[in-house]
Amino acid sequence: MKLADIKGYSLNADSSTWNDDALVTRFEKIPVKIFPSAIDGSREVASRIVELAKERQKLGKNLVLGLATGSTPLMVYNELIRWHREKGFSFSNVITFNLDEYYPLEHDHQQSYNHFMWDRLFKHIDIKAENIHIPSGSIEKDDVAAFCRDYEKKIIEAGGIDIQLLGIGRTGHIGFNEPGSAYNSKTRLVTLDRLTRNDAADSFNGEEHVPHFAITMGVGTIMAAKEIFLMAWGDGKAEILAKAVEEPVTDVVPSSFLQNHPTITFIVDLPAAAQLTRFKSPWLVGQCVWTDRMIRKAVLWLCTQTGKPLLKLTERDYNDNGLSDLITRHIFSKINIKVFNDLQHTITGWPGGKPNVDDSTRPERALPFPKRVALFSPHPDDDVISMGGTFARLVEHGHDVHVAYQTSGSIAVSDDDAIRYLDFVRHYEKIYGISEPKAELLYKESTDFYNNKKKDSIEPSELLAIKASIRRGEATASCRYIGLPEENVHFLNLPFYETGTIKKAPAGEADIQITMDFLRSLKPHQIYAAGDLSDPHGTHRVCIDIIIEALERMKNEEWMKDCRVWLYRGAWQEWDIEMVDMAVPLSPEEVVIKRNAIFRHQSQKDGAMFMGADKREFWQRAEERNKNTAKLYDKLGMAEYEAIEVFVRYEVE
Repeated sequence: MKLADIKGYSLNADSSTWNDDALVTRFEKIPVKIFPSAIDGSREVASRIVELAKERQKLGKNLVLGLATGSTPLMVYNELIRWHREKGFSFSNVITFNLDEYYPLEHDHQQSYNHFMWDRLFKHIDIKAENIHIPSGSIEKDDVAAFCRDYEKKIIEAGGIDIQLLGIGRTGHIGFNEPGSAYNSKTRLVTLDRLTRNDAADSFNGEEHVPHFAITMGVGTIMAAKEIFLMAWGDGKAEILAKAVEEPVTDVVPSSFLQNHPTITFIVDLPAAAQLTRFKSPWLVGQCVWTDRMIRKAVLWLCTQTGKPLLKLTERDYNDNGLSDLITRHIFSKINIKVFNDLQHTITGWPGGKPNVDDSTRPERALPFPKRVALFSPHPDDDVISMGGTFARLVEHGHDVHVAYQTSGSIAVSDDDAIRYLDFVRHYEKIYGISEPKAELLYKESTDFYNNKKKDSIEPSELLAIKASIRRGEATASCRYIGLPEENVHFLNLPFYETGTIKKAPAGEADIQITMDFLRSLKPHQIYAAGDLSDPHGTHRVCIDIIIEALERMKNEEWMKDCRVWLYRGAWQEWDIEMVDMAVPLSPEEVVIKRNAIFRHQSQKDGAMFMGADKREFWQRAEERNKNTAKLYDKLGMAEYEAIEVFVRYEVE
């Protein structure tokens, strides 16, 4: 099983015998090409660019590219660099126009799109500097209108854009054309939506540092391109992608304007396609293969549509909601009972397995008992935020639990916290007459650095080490509170994370080897890991990809035959109920234990640095998520619980 398949995204896994593409895609008003992974889709786009560039080279003509920034096109740019380095492809006849730039922002700022493009593409290929055009974030405001008119003129003089690359924002924006942008808008200065600025907050070390404005190509400018590829990766883009593709054209979702372009293609991975009708409710587009998993998906969807618990669904409910095909094959009452029993069997108070009982209908096997458990946590708090109740339960039941923190989490510690801890150390030394002067010196150097720190400064390694120590101490305290011996707390410090900046290095062989070494030393019976399918460049996604690669390499080792892998989700989202394989209910007392374990991570409370769009603290999000899951189980006719943590089983092929 591939990671992208765990939610049932794959057509081959769950969906149908669809032979009629027109029927399958009948809700889609834009052509959507779906790939197993972001890298596969990116290679498709890069190949098309190279193909057209070669055609133009033969004719002695230029290729004009419209380029995007952010994480979405990175793999396309990596592929283009590979074409240049390994295959000798030349960009000498390529002219580029970038979509947008923050305003005001100096061109050499670490977060400027000018810096991004040179760092990620231009300096690695043989493109002519005079052929590169990027909106300027540093011109005087009085000159912006003239600059924008000139930018439009240059595009026309170049012959118009041949291929335009796009991403899609959570507001549905393309470029920085926010909701309300006009269909015929041109390059201009715009005000950024609050959600857009919030999404950029991590890159700028806080929303307060994100510019309020940007210069962007207009919708009309984009629509004038001869060919457009919009790319979307990860399930974080699934909801807005479905709106752009399937719902009516509206300026509320500017990307929906692309429905009117004659040569537009959406290039997406399986998670990003999850909310399209052909995946979300495939029975509405064609005849399904009614596997057990698909039946559960359909019936639970029907409960949501009707507002009824499982055992109250009627034959009419099935017929009135597009599921007549299902009940022509199965008696509806038996379907209700089967799905009810299947869902009930996901519930267990023994996540490590209950000894001396029949385990045939339980999510975890009874033996061996106790089990060796490896709990991977991308950052030093994801373990308790995501599965703190289950974590405590495993320890309480006597399993040999080991927590492996994959990254140091250093960049998520504020400068104020670092100074506060340094201040404590220097005063501690004075109180006890410790004569080592280094703490005092480091305190002075650190305060000087932070007082003169620029937005794009790279922190010294000594300060990053202090911030990592803060996260390490908090994680150890949290594990201690739960009852885990300190010797069972492991800090992997994977190298890909340790760049000293928000921008991380790609996962490499060292990351995989460290992970394999840890697993081989433990030979666990259970592995818990964060199964996030969002941004392929996000830390959580990189961490799970490393684990999956390590497991793939070790799959034939003897200990792997007796090992099960359970995936949890983070503070931002939860598994869809139809995919849940194990549900661990929490009592009110266990909810408090989980909350207190999260509280030990004090640097991540009270306005932590990377909160995302939701400004509530992590413990609040986690509690709401777990309580909502319990309410959903209750609505479906299960027992009523205070809260529930859920997991999906990943099977190594």
